[in-house]
Amino acid sequence: MRVLGVDPGLTRCGVGVVEGVAGRPLTMRGVGVVRTPADAELGLRLVAVEQGIERWLDEYAPEYVAVERVFSQHNVRTVMGTAQASAVAMLCAARRGIPVALHTPSEVKAAVTGSGRADKAQVGAMVTRLLRLDAPPKPADAADALALAICHIWRAPAQNRLQQAVAQNRLQQAAALHAAQSASQAAPHHASKGRTA
Repeated sequence: MRVLGVDPGLTRCGVGVVEGVAGRPLTMRGVGVVRTPADAELGLRLVAVEQGIERWLDEYAPEYVAVERVFSQHNVRTVMGTAQASAVAMLCAARRGIPVALHTPSEVKAAVTGSGRADKAQVGAMVTRLLRLDAPPKPADAADALALAICHIWRAPAQNRLQQAVAQNRLQQAAALHAAQSASQAAPHHASKGRTA
């Protein structure tokens, strides 16, 4: 499984590609940051983020894209920029038919370090160890992107089983609803015949 992790941000959007399967050593294929100038117009910055992510999708052809789920912070402006960059990443993946998974920061930290309250240094240290790197990726946004990809690889088998079970349940519910609707549509005809007889 090859996953592109995206740590969304307008000024620095961390990107990292990890390949492997749960339970086996993982391999980093690439890591970096898509940058945009803080003084540029918002629309142009979003275009720059899109172009950067598209280049990563072209070069690494991931099977999945894992994006950090945006959560509320005190700084609304930061949240807005993060949410906008996140939407761009999801759009790029969806346009290519690549499944997108959203993971919360605490979920990623817990998966990689064992603690949902780990700091950036701890996440960077564990990413370095898990991917057998010489040094933690810089800046922290890049390490966070790799952590997202690792989290998805480790959690995907369980998530896929859950999604399959949910999909199967929906199919059964749809079939039952269809059968009930067919029965209710047929019932009035019999009743009307009974009244006219």
